[in-house]
Amino acid sequence: MNRVEFHNFFGDNAPIILPVIHVIDHDQTANNIETLIDAGISGCFLINHDFGVDKFLPIIRSIRSCYTDFWIGLNFLAVTGRDAFPVLAALAKQGCRIDAYWADDARINECEDQQIEADEIQNIRQQADWNGLYFGGTAFKKQREVKPADYEKSALIADGFMDVVTTSGIATGNAAEISKITTFRSALPNKPIALASGITPENAADYAMVDCFMVATGINIADDFYNIDPTKLGLLISECHKMEATQ
Repeated sequence: MNRVEFHNFFGDNAPIILPVIHVIDHDQTANNIETLIDAGISGCFLINHDFGVDKFLPIIRSIRSCYTDFWIGLNFLAVTGRDAFPVLAALAKQGCRIDAYWADDARINECEDQQIEADEIQNIRQQADWNGLYFGGTAFKKQREVKPADYEKSALIADGFMDVVTTSGIATGNAAEISKITTFRSALPNKPIALASGITPENAADYAMVDCFMVATGINIADDFYNIDPTKLGLLISECHKMEATQ
């Protein structure tokens, strides 16, 4: 997938806003999705921040049954594609469509000539009966540290293993260094890039070169890890509309 195809898919030339919902239960997730729908947002990611996959799966199924047309991506916390892609394939066989998978760690290793783990994940993905988008964490928060001098190499390697190269700041809620993002963009001028930490309505314009904002704390209610603030979301949408006008 290239950048044009990505933006055409979502029908917007500005950075695509895909909020991240830290799931507690069905009702909390549904309430947040209703907030997104009311704001005109077409999709989101769900993440099981506080419990395992076994508890997460019934919530995923129930949410999908209620929101059949809404774009839904998943992040299974601390799980790579090696384990996630078979789960996604099983959900698909059950009639539960999942549109994307986001891995915090796509197992890209810029220090190695051969990408043994990333190759294994790619093979598992190809064998799985699942055809959603893969957002792969590269030089990502809370994973193996990547030196700034190696950002370009990491991005170039990642290009061959995922649909959307996904990076972040150093921690949840921390904005990425702009120099890091410009390095990724220069290395991958035609590849979709997503940013998954530190985006707020106040700093979004600094990252206009990014194709997708995966945002949680920057639009959540103050001191609330789990629920989206409609006002903050609206401000972020307004900022992105300004970027669209200048693209």
